[in-house]
Amino acid sequence: MKILFMGTPDFAAGSLKSLINAGYEISAVVTQPDRPKGRSGQPVFSPVKEASVAAGIPVLQPERIKRPEETAKLLDYPADIYVVAAFGQILSKEILDQPRYGCINVHASLLPKYRGASPIQRVILDGEKETGITIMQMNEGLDTGDILYQKKLELAPDETFETLHDRLMELGGQTLTEALPLIEAGKITPVKQDDSASCYAPLIKKEDGLIDWKKTSGQISSQVRAFNPWPGAFTHIGGKLLKVWEVQPVPVSGKAGDIIDADKTSFTVACGDGAVRILALQPEGKKKMDTSAFLLGNRIEIGEHLG
Repeated sequence: MKILFMGTPDFAAGSLKSLINAGYEISAVVTQPDRPKGRSGQPVFSPVKEASVAAGIPVLQPERIKRPEETAKLLDYPADIYVVAAFGQILSKEILDQPRYGCINVHASLLPKYRGASPIQRVILDGEKETGITIMQMNEGLDTGDILYQKKLELAPDETFETLHDRLMELGGQTLTEALPLIEAGKITPVKQDDSASCYAPLIKKEDGLIDWKKTSGQISSQVRAFNPWPGAFTHIGGKLLKVWEVQPVPVSGKAGDIIDADKTSFTVACGDGAVRILALQPEGKKKMDTSAFLLGNRIEIGEHLG
């Protein structure tokens, strides 16, 4: 089975490397154009391009793959199936219909739940106990195609985006390499998604990290973990930005946003329901640190308000 692979970030690179390690013939890889990064502003390869170049696979980088001239280029690289993972562009019906087995997508949720761009963060935000990988037959809708194959995993109580991303990246490659032989052998019966059970995971924005202290301690804990490392959950203290990197819910109460307890290792902030001990933070213009290190040089007053 010849494969043309489309993807861009680390999550997609995990699936690509699994295909390479499994010995699949990959005729070409399609990824986003090189983008400027860091203070230098120099263009850098996407993780998928890095993996492709290392393996000697031809790389295509269209600005818009739906343009007729870009779609036509795909035909120069024969493939039985197109495998897509976090590519970042919408595919036209013409592209979807080109390969023999169509296009399949490696999606980081148990569809039909969490369609969209940010399923990993949203399952943590919503306090879900499990998630997984769905191999989906792509259609013209947004993650609405038939389900071909799924594998589940349970979330750890302290799961962050970073840890869950890496676990799902590994599971994505495993699920994909299990599904492909079954697809080729005609041993999979596609299952239509139940639209009534779907929910949407929109793209995360920087402002989503702002903590609303009126939320419950559990919700704030989930927010801190879901947005670690980006965009980071944040609040303000004394008019300055304060990122919050680790918290622990505690069964005490007070006025939402007020500091209600402090010692040498941490301080506690009241929420709409319960409170959280702040264990790691990052003051404006400083590096991430344990709260104990912050408190060595900063005075915290009981009754001081965050937000």
